[in-house]
Formats: sequence, C-alpha cells, structure tokens
Amino acid sequence: MIIAIIEDEEDLLELLEFNLSKEGYDVVGFLNSKKIRDFLKEESPDLLIVDRNLPCIEGTKLIKELREEGYNVPVIFLTAKNSEENILEGFDVGGDDYITKPFSMKELLARIKAVLKRNKGINEVLSYKNAKLNLNTHTLLIDGISIHLTNNEFKLLKIFFENPNTIISKSEIADILEIGEKSVNVAISRLNNKTNLLVAIRGVGYKLK
Repeated sequence: MIIAIIEDEEDLLELLEFNLSKEGYDVVGFLNSKKIRDFLKEESPDLLIVDRNLPCIEGTKLIKELREEGYNVPVIFLTAKNSEENILEGFDVGGDDYITKPFSMKELLARIKAVLKRNKGINEVLSYKNAKLNLNTHTLLIDGISIHLTNNEFKLLKIFFENPNTIISKSEIADILEIGEKSVNVAISRLNNKTNLLVAIRGVGYKLK
C-alpha cells in the first residue's frame, strides 16, 4: 500500500517514513504541497497524511480542493492545530481522521490501519498515461480534471483500461453496451469527444492510444 505524507518538518517526515516503511508500507514524503498534484497524476496512493501548517497552501484548503476535483483517497490530518474548531474543519473538508501533535507513533499506526480497513476498495483506480478511472465513484480524471461519464461510457472505458494493449472489436463493444454494431462508431465518437483516449484500428476495432 502506498502512503503519501505531506509534512514540512524534515526530521518528523523522516521519522514517519522510517516507521511506516518498517510496517511494510510504500511511503512517499513531501516537504510542501507543490509536488503532490504531479504525484497524484502519476500514482494512486491508498492514504494521504497531511500537516495543516504547510508552505504555499494550508492543509485543509489543499484537501478541500482535491475533494472538489474528485479525489477520494483517504486522508489523515497530522497537525499541531488542536482546537475543537480546528478538528471540525479537518472533518468538514473531507478528512477521515485527525491526529494532533505531539502524538504516539503506536496510535498513529493503529489509526492508519483503521482508516485503510474502513476505506478498503474506495480508491480502486485504473490508470493509463495521464488518465485515472475510479471504479467505485465512476470518476475519470485526465491531468487532474474530472470528466463526466454516462454509465455506458464508463462501462466502455473500463474495458479498455483493463486491457490497455488490446484491440477491442466492434462486436465486443456492441455486446458490452448492448447496442447494434452500427451504433458503435457513434458511442466511440461521443466518448472520444470527451476523452480523446481511443484510436480506430481499421477493419479490426479500437484501442487506447
């Protein structure tokens, strides 16, 4: 499981990376929020651990923006902001847990396990190049921008993402969407107008670009 940590105290970040790695997690650390968006375009972490006192953008504002953009990755705030108002703010913007500093490493590890168990499967994502398809929310993100999909468009794109190097024939697409083969070109064209992800293989079918 991949855990991304955003913490501007370098010593604490190294401590967190060390202890979480010992527990078997793949850990990626960031000292500020600048690179997290680029990271999320390339990777689908299972959990974010976020400080609130960050340079560039306050932690709750960052998570609020990510939630509005369709990111559903679980979030634990780990911060010195410990008032009741602070804690409620963390949950209001989409935090799954809120831990105040100073903290117990054992408690943090226990809460990480609890959040991951509670959110198991919520962030099941298929990725292809700069696109991410969330199987639970039916959300498509291309370069971090959310693209609305109809149910049929989601079903169709899911097959391509599950078989990224495979040519899907017109007959297969017709069966998946329960439409006639003559309607396949229209369905592909509508999906491509939104995503520009598919290419026609003359006389065979379609595949991801």
